Amino acid sequence: MATKTTVPFSGTAEQEAKLLAVIEEHKNDPGALMPVLQKAQEIYGYLPIEVQKIISDTMGIPMEKIYGVVTFYAQFSLYPKGKYNISVCLGTACYVKGSGNLYDKLQELLKIGGGECTADGKFSLEACRCIGACGLAPVMTVNEDVYGRLTVDQLEEILVKYE
Repeated sequence: MATKTTVPFSGTAEQEAKLLAVIEEHKNDPGALMPVLQKAQEIYGYLPIEVQKIISDTMGIPMEKIYGVVTFYAQFSLYPKGKYNISVCLGTACYVKGSGNLYDKLQELLKIGGGECTADGKFSLEACRCIGACGLAPVMTVNEDVYGRLTVDQLEEILVKYE
């Protein structure tokens, strides 16, 4: 299994203090793991192993359980998002019109895999299932910007807009 490349963890003392305050607030609540993980992701933007370890150590919950919850629920991310989050629709209408080729080309251009973030933290790439713009297939978004009726040849020009 390939390991995902990511920007190095750079949590601050302020973020850790916020997380510890959240854990303290929920320490006596049964089932507190979910709200703590949700708040931790809000604080850090994602849930890297370092954050999971803090939660494990302070709440007395085994890392295996925390990792199991984090990887089970789609709302949680183990990897940071870039300043510009690119999402390529791989739903049926987009896929039959070539979105798979777009996704592959973006991985090549950005030198990252799906779910990863470029080392400079500028771009992250993910696939989604349908954004409801089937008439514009194939479609991708960059943050809130929607690009439709795309071809592989247009991708470099679009990326340059965000550099």
